[in-house]
Amino acid sequence: MLKERISGFIEELRGIDGVKACALVSRDGIMIGKHFDTDLNEPWFAAMSATLLASAESAATIIRVKSPDSVTIHAEDAEILVMGAGEKLLVAVIVGKNADGTAVHQKTQAVAQRIAEVL
Repeated sequence: MLKERISGFIEELRGIDGVKACALVSRDGIMIGKHFDTDLNEPWFAAMSATLLASAESAATIIRVKSPDSVTIHAEDAEILVMGAGEKLLVAVIVGKNADGTAVHQKTQAVAQRIAEVL
């Protein structure tokens, strides 16, 4: 049952226009579910995603602002969006260069909220 739910969330993320790859990752950097259309080191990507969000949360604490709900890395040919999905999980998506970043963020956030409620 859990595997089916995870697969369902991965399919939802894949269905967002502009998402090229996606992962559901534990906050300690363990890959829970994924879809990648390129060859990459998946364990490192999971660990990097968790570290990226945790570092942003720590930075926010240091400067006494509210923790971010997401972190976006902008590159010339893509974006990486990492977003919390409850206390134990996060979502990481790789977004194509021609995608509407705002729309991807909003749709990813909706999926992340459902993940937080269910898992």
